[in-house]
Amino acid sequence: MPVGQPPLGGPLGRSRNRLSASALTTYLRCEKQWFLAYQVGLHGPLRPSQVAGIVLEDALCELFMMHPPLLHSKEELLAWAEPHIVSQAQKAHDDGQSDWDESLWTEDGASWDDVEVETFVDRIRGGFLLFLEEVSRCFEANGGPYLETRRSGNQPFSVPEPSWGTVPIFPRSEKVPDVELRQWDIEQSPTWSSQGEPVTWNEAWECARPWVKDPRVHQPQRLYSPDGWASGELDLVLRWDGTIRIVDIKSGSSESSFASSLEHQLRFYSWLWSQTHHGERVDGMEGWYLSGPERIQYDPPSEVDIESLTAFYQEQHRAMQGLAEGVVSFPSSPDSACSGEAAGCFWCQVSRNESSEWNLNESLQWISELPLPSISSPYAPLSSIQGRVSVKGTLSGAWGPLPNHFSEPVLGAVLVGGTQHIALEESEPGSFPNLHDIEQNKVLVHNALPGVWRDQPRLYVDKGTEIIAIEDLKETESIEVTRLGLLRTRANVKGYVLSIRKRSGRRIDGKPWSMVAFMLWDGTHVAEVVAFGNSINQRILNLKPGSMVAMTGVEIGWRSGLLQLRIDSRKTRMEPTFLR
Repeated sequence: MPVGQPPLGGPLGRSRNRLSASALTTYLRCEKQWFLAYQVGLHGPLRPSQVAGIVLEDALCELFMMHPPLLHSKEELLAWAEPHIVSQAQKAHDDGQSDWDESLWTEDGASWDDVEVETFVDRIRGGFLLFLEEVSRCFEANGGPYLETRRSGNQPFSVPEPSWGTVPIFPRSEKVPDVELRQWDIEQSPTWSSQGEPVTWNEAWECARPWVKDPRVHQPQRLYSPDGWASGELDLVLRWDGTIRIVDIKSGSSESSFASSLEHQLRFYSWLWSQTHHGERVDGMEGWYLSGPERIQYDPPSEVDIESLTAFYQEQHRAMQGLAEGVVSFPSSPDSACSGEAAGCFWCQVSRNESSEWNLNESLQWISELPLPSISSPYAPLSSIQGRVSVKGTLSGAWGPLPNHFSEPVLGAVLVGGTQHIALEESEPGSFPNLHDIEQNKVLVHNALPGVWRDQPRLYVDKGTEIIAIEDLKETESIEVTRLGLLRTRANVKGYVLSIRKRSGRRIDGKPWSMVAFMLWDGTHVAEVVAFGNSINQRILNLKPGSMVAMTGVEIGWRSGLLQLRIDSRKTRMEPTFLR
């Protein structure tokens, strides 16, 4: 099965603590780059190539999902495909324009008008030609081992490859009403010859069609390791000849500075396939570069390699989770900043020495021109926000999993201390999986993270939290305990916006969601600030890097142990000043 359900909650669990191929390859290139981008949430401006990569892949997958009419030669197949290639290129370009226009921060000097439709036509044609190689091989093999099965109207795989006119496979189909009753896009169906006849070119296309990420499925189509600490979303899986080959689609060329990460990425997917398919190993790994086009092939990991990769990935995962927590300092000292030589390095090379001299690339010179924020009452530095606390109380009322801010299912319970009642909640799915297994009532919750949810104080628990029975505490233990009624849940902060981005999509049940996240810098520390749904107003959408923002009553939250501030439309007041 090319997609699965995570063992912790549901497919929406975008845990920052989960190892993915992109996170792994970034970490292997530059640890600092991974930390700032994947943990802190500090991103660079959107580039046209980033948008192009997404829309081109979707357009190519939609092309593969089409059903050719009866065709008797490769020339007829080429003639049939060409107008579809052009129309898919135009659609991808239009989609890219929409994504670009909705972005809140784009690369200086970049414009979507500079992206030519002809380059999209060339790249989609390049992907088609790479797939045509598979179709030609399938034709020469008389349709491969599954031709007669398909001609009889049956499917050789439990999860068939997506195609137009068929019902899509949702990882959580019970959350999507009337899946079987809907009219799925366009009325198309394959044309099959009679049993025993030679294969036709359109049949070779149908048989060679790979499994791809279905663009009709709004739920994440990922594979998850059995214990939930790793996940990956495959681009394409070839299965027509009885083997399993994993393919990753790249919109650029093999000369890209990121090309060195491809083999690491494919080995991770191959390892993940083995973990989720009862030890089955893939037979091939390929990268399809649309510019060229070019097919790059690698030998898949052996059984011995799979065992060593398991240990290696677990070691990397543990190291990634232990880098930092609390409030993150920024900028780095020259000693801890990276060299900026690795592909994708942007913020990680930024540093400032004791003489306040900056090391910045050209596109970030504006930071050095900003006067340091003057922070006085009622505002306080980010570093003053209380981190982990210890509280005592009676544990009861287990609940969940229920959705948190990010619609991720998490476990919870209630802690009672005197007249105060406060909810305990996992900071992310699976961050404290045994919360409901605790038998003692009177406990000390040690190293929890204070926050707020819908105006009510809340404590977040994760892997750094301990819940200890009061009777097991030694009299000699000196742990500072905070009273439940004195937990700090809101903050007044002030600083500059360093980066900003908007994201939107559909939840697991199909309902829309939207989020704006920007990075607030008070001169010495940074924290991610997020606004969801109705809390997103025009003031937030008008923010740009370099804007000064003063906020009162912003909610204190935590994400992977790092400070995250959340805007409440009813309680948070924001005063932006646009300096750039």
